[in-house]
Amino acid sequence: MRRSQLERTTATTGALLASARELFAGDGFSATSLDAICAGAGVTRGAFYHHFKNKEHIFREVYAADQKKLSLVVRRAFRAEQDPWDGMAAGCRALLEASLEPSVRKITLVEAPGALDWSTMRNIQAGCKEQMRRGLVIAIEAGCIPDRPLEPLASLLYGGICEMALDLADAVDQRAALEHSLAEFALVLTGVAGRHARGCAHKDQAGS
Repeated sequence: MRRSQLERTTATTGALLASARELFAGDGFSATSLDAICAGAGVTRGAFYHHFKNKEHIFREVYAADQKKLSLVVRRAFRAEQDPWDGMAAGCRALLEASLEPSVRKITLVEAPGALDWSTMRNIQAGCKEQMRRGLVIAIEAGCIPDRPLEPLASLLYGGICEMALDLADAVDQRAALEHSLAEFALVLTGVAGRHARGCAHKDQAGS
């Protein structure tokens, strides 16, 4: 059976994105050529320009796809915990651990800051920040943390996670740096919950 135009378009776009991601993760943005991307996808330059404006455009799409995958990882970790505040901590750990996967690390932490301007990166990351904001809303509604203005809190926590991820990308011992970062971040979450020990108010309620 002949494939529809939509199926052909989807197949070509998918092949180009897969080829580009492999090359960006291996050789980096600057060293990757459009000819190499097209060769890896088995298409012509004309087919490439039918779907993407230039190399920056396809990198942006690769980066956005990786951000969506990271969001899914965080969502699953959050939902795996019964307590929303434990879910927040689990989601943050999952994000940092996923960021250490070699291809994700190379694309999102090493190559993206040089390939994309800051406003583009920030716009793409907006969904991830909103995800953290929704997690905070759930935690407040569940009584895990006191009610407070969400925007500055979401910016504080999300910004901290992003900076830690960038530091981990350059760390000599990434696993050790990850554990140190998570230990410090746990103290921040403890402070946000207004407690002297880790966890949320539900811990005290359960023990009383």
